[in-house]
Amino acid sequence: MLSVSCTAQTKKQTTKAESAQATVAEPQEKINQKTENVMKEVTIETSLGAITIVLYNETPLHRDNFIKLANDGFYDGVLFHRIIQGFMIQTGDPDSKKATKGQRLGMGGPGYTVPAEFVPKYTHKRGAVAAARQGDNVNPQRASSGSQFYIVDNPTGAHFLDAQYTIFGEVTNGMDIVDKIAAQPKDQSDRPLEDIKIISIKIAE
Repeated sequence: MLSVSCTAQTKKQTTKAESAQATVAEPQEKINQKTENVMKEVTIETSLGAITIVLYNETPLHRDNFIKLANDGFYDGVLFHRIIQGFMIQTGDPDSKKATKGQRLGMGGPGYTVPAEFVPKYTHKRGAVAAARQGDNVNPQRASSGSQFYIVDNPTGAHFLDAQYTIFGEVTNGMDIVDKIAAQPKDQSDRPLEDIKIISIKIAE
C-alpha cells in the first residue's frame, strides 16, 4: 500500500531611442521574473466541498505531473480512500473509481513514479500537500507515487514525515473541508464508509 509513515554595462554614449528601449526592457524583464515565481492555484472540488491549494515551483516534477493529470481528468471520480482524523487525508488511487464497498485501496497509480524533490523550507505543517509513496524497503530513493497524495490535517503538523515524503503544495482555502473529510466515519482500513469523491480539479489560468 502506498502510505504516508527552483550585468551587462551600457555604453556611456547612447541615443535617446536606445535609452528609451532600455527603460522599457528592464521592467518587462522584472515582470517576466515575477510571472515565473507565481505559484499555480488549483481548486479541488469534492463531494463535501472545495479545497484550494497552490503548487510549489521548487518541486517542478511534481507540479507539472499534477497539472497534467488534472488537465487529463485523471482525478475526476477518484475517492479519498484513507482518512485519519488528526493526521491526514489521502486520495489519488485510480482503482477507487469503480471500487466496491469495503474494497481495500491504495495501490493504484498511473504506472510510473516521480523522483523525490525534498525542499527543506517546506515541511509537513497543517495543510501541506505531499505525495504518497511505497516504503523505504522497496523504494530507498523515496520516489513518489505518480498520482496519490495526501493533505496534513493535524493542527501542529506531521513533522516526523519531513524529508521522507515530497511536499509539493499547500492548502490556501478549504481546510474546513479537509477537517470535515477527516472526521467522517470509516472502516478498519481507514476508508470512509460513505464514498467521498473528487468531482473535478481545475487549474487557474
